[in-house]
Amino acid sequence: MTNPIKIALIDDEALILEGLSQLFTSHKKISVIIKAGGGHEFLEELKLAPVERTPDIALIDIQMKPMDGFELVEKLRENHPELKIIILSSHYKNNIFGHMIKLGVSAFLPKTSNTKQLTEAIQSVYNSGVYFSKNDHQMLVNFMKEKPKLRMTNQCQLTAREKEVVKLICHENTNQEIADKLFLSKRTVESHRQRILEKIGAKNTVGIVLYAIANEIYQLPPQIDTV
Repeated sequence: MTNPIKIALIDDEALILEGLSQLFTSHKKISVIIKAGGGHEFLEELKLAPVERTPDIALIDIQMKPMDGFELVEKLRENHPELKIIILSSHYKNNIFGHMIKLGVSAFLPKTSNTKQLTEAIQSVYNSGVYFSKNDHQMLVNFMKEKPKLRMTNQCQLTAREKEVVKLICHENTNQEIADKLFLSKRTVESHRQRILEKIGAKNTVGIVLYAIANEIYQLPPQIDTV
């Protein structure tokens, strides 16, 4: 059996923190290793945590005091770039979503999400680095319309193979799944991914997805109108 995904929960509402923790008590593939009531507490926990107790993913609320989620994410991106971040908040709006995307957050979920969606998001972020729900797709479309200057102008063009890798990344494939589909080794795919990041000036998978959409390498699936 593979090791469970190690997650940290950061929320200044004790009931929410305990409730989220209870959701994963009996989950074999996900383990809560840190519970923090705020950003400062979590940063201290990270400093003291041994390697085997370092989380893979942090689930962070936006509206916290004295350090809010925005400030915490910025500090984590600067000092712990390897840590994947999922925002779990009641403030699920276009402008906040766009800001979180620019900060390199891997997923953005409303607190009304059910256990199934939350679990899917955690597993997708762990495996592929990103998770977008149908609602996220629509908000991302709106964000891209509002930010036309986001289109990259880097002189280094992606090769045909690199574009294939980008498309598969956008479809939330892991490095191993990409390797299997393109008949490559996992190490070769990892090398492609690193070169893509360097060429486009992105820091993580979210940056690759934004680049692909802005440059029409990947097209978001159409949103079904449910109104």
